[in-house]
Amino acid sequence: MDIGLLTKLLGKEQHWLGPCTVILDTNAAVQTQGTDAIASGGIKVYAPRTSSGRLTAEAVCLIKDGSALVIAQVVRNRKQSGEEVVTHTLMVADPAHVVAIEYNDFGPLATLGVSPPDLRPGSLSGLQKRPSTQG
Repeated sequence: MDIGLLTKLLGKEQHWLGPCTVILDTNAAVQTQGTDAIASGGIKVYAPRTSSGRLTAEAVCLIKDGSALVIAQVVRNRKQSGEEVVTHTLMVADPAHVVAIEYNDFGPLATLGVSPPDLRPGSLSGLQKRPSTQG
């Protein structure tokens, strides 16, 4: 991703923004596709693991000189006893390896000077209603 675009999205003031998903051009995260289990006879059965460059971030911060992107993650894991273990992770990434930043809302569009699209509830992407031929 161009450092100018990244600076436009995240600002030059070195403040935290988020939540978002940072997509890197490397296998930086491992996702579990289910839960691990203990099968009969005490054999451990591990759920499939998938590596990807998608990092779910609670907050991100671009260093003022554009040399690094700091990514803060909070990972919650529930043990079999029901206890929840919360892990805080801080990563420092090279902005040259950022492919995309994904948001769950249209808020960042304003920083790019783009107005949000007019999406109608229940619409299907790529499909348009045909005009009615009955008068």
